[in-house]
Amino acid sequence: MQRYASQHLSYLPEGFYNLKADLPELPPPPLNPATREPLLPEELEPVFPRNFIQQEITREKFVPIPEEVLEVYARYRPTPLIYASALRKYLDTPARIFYKHEGVGPAGSHKTNTALMQAYLARQEGVERLTTETGAGQWGSALAYACSQFGLKARVFMVRSSFRQKPGRRVMIELFGGEVLESPSPATAAGGRFYRENPDHPGSLGIAISEAVEAAVSQPGTKYSLGSVLDAVLLHQTVIGLEAMKQCQEFGVEPGTIIGCVGGGSNFAGLSFPFLGQNLTGKNRIKFLAVEPEACPSLTGGKLQYEHGDTAGLTPLLYMHSLGRDFVPPPIHAGGLRYHGMAPLVSHLVRMGLVEARAYPQNQVFKAAEIFFKTEGILPAPESAHAVAAAMEEALEAKKSGKEINIIFNLSGHGFLDINAYARN
Repeated sequence: MQRYASQHLSYLPEGFYNLKADLPELPPPPLNPATREPLLPEELEPVFPRNFIQQEITREKFVPIPEEVLEVYARYRPTPLIYASALRKYLDTPARIFYKHEGVGPAGSHKTNTALMQAYLARQEGVERLTTETGAGQWGSALAYACSQFGLKARVFMVRSSFRQKPGRRVMIELFGGEVLESPSPATAAGGRFYRENPDHPGSLGIAISEAVEAAVSQPGTKYSLGSVLDAVLLHQTVIGLEAMKQCQEFGVEPGTIIGCVGGGSNFAGLSFPFLGQNLTGKNRIKFLAVEPEACPSLTGGKLQYEHGDTAGLTPLLYMHSLGRDFVPPPIHAGGLRYHGMAPLVSHLVRMGLVEARAYPQNQVFKAAEIFFKTEGILPAPESAHAVAAAMEEALEAKKSGKEINIIFNLSGHGFLDINAYARN
């Protein structure tokens, strides 16, 4: 079997796929925290651009990708779908393993897909600056890059534990022209409370979101940009799965299992949603695995409930699996997965039994990453390594049963800027 699927520009989709159009039922809507009534679109306008809000609520099955965004996508997309022949040989399994390598993008992860769309939409409305949070730094890097492409400024609140563990990500954000602040920071009321209590507070994505939202609503010409969780963000990531469907056809394989790591849920959704849509219409019967860290088990250890998306309670109430907005995860190396909640759409799919959730300990994940690096020659991001661990486990189960299944996982980012995390582990 060939190792690489083709990367024809014809594989790059002209529109995003909206899973909501095919779902038999939708998740409960976001609520206004003051009234606990369903949130009205206009209530989000102080925070997000109006055209982004429209993409958040749309039920259209396909949402066109603007030509200017497609032009930038074409610099690095379609991304490779790779047959993991060396890993398969190492595991001595009848299962065939494939991975969608999103680490080839400008910021080294899948995050650029939605960052470009959000920066484009903001520019269309005359926004001058976008604020955001970042955990491990992939999202902050992606948004800084996207803002540089569309003439915007970027202000990034980076979770302190990752800021100190991953200096390379901070440098990358700054090279793209972004401003980076450690979170919690004294620059906002939301962050200042934690900073005054402990200047070395490790931070969390929930706190960093609070800071970024506060900065957005308090400064003219500024809006907030989110790298995961929301429906529109998951929508933008479906370029991954739409490309993968065409690449699978080229390989002549039908996926049996599709895997992605989850923190907020966007990279998992990006690969899985187009295939899941085929499950819903009866064309496929694929198993979907969402993999998270044991240290922050939103899906496997959290409650399905209405909860704020941030620590300070500035965001609407989202119906999602959550460990509680006050939960501060330990400073694990997979900083992008240290989030207390989960995308409402992913939570909904788990509740419906369409997606299975698993949690893995960090030592098992890092061991899988080491094996993958030695066999396939790519160091996965610590977040993506969770998907590697699950793919290996599924392949070894297939070895026991003798099943020749096709496993596809999302290698959502490379780990070459996370080398210190591997050294410490």
